Amino acid sequence: MTSVPVELDRFDHFVLTVRNVEETCAFYEKVFGMRRVDCGEGRVALHFGRQKINLNPNPSPILPKAAVPVPGSADFCVVTEVPPREVLKRLQACSVGIEEGPVATTGALGEMSSVYFRDPDGNLVEVACYETG
Repeated sequence: MTSVPVELDRFDHFVLTVRNVEETCAFYEKVFGMRRVDCGEGRVALHFGRQKINLNPNPSPILPKAAVPVPGSADFCVVTEVPPREVLKRLQACSVGIEEGPVATTGALGEMSSVYFRDPDGNLVEVACYETG
C-alpha cells in the first residue's frame, strides 16, 4: 500500500524566539507596518498580508515549541511589490543597518532582487521583490 503525499499550499505562520517581545513588535511595526495582535494566554503575533509571525519569549512557557529555541537563529525571506531601492530607503530612514543589497537572488518563483538586514535579535531578514517584465 502506497501513501499519497499531502499537498501543501503555503506558509500560514512561523515562530520567532525573541529576547524581548515588546522590542520586536516595535521594530516590525515601525519598519513594515505589521500589526500586533495579542492572542490570549500571553501569546503575541505580528500580522501582515495573509500571514503572521508568532513571537515566543526566551525562555517561553508556550508549548509546543522548537526543540532548541534560540533568539537570533532565524533566516527568512518576505516578499513585497515595493522596488528594492524603496525598501532600502525605508530601512535607512528607520536606521536599520543593511547587511547586503539590493542583490539578485532566486526565490521559489524565480528571479528576484533582495535586501538583507538584521532584526533586534540578530535574525537575518530578507525583503525580496520579484522581477517584473
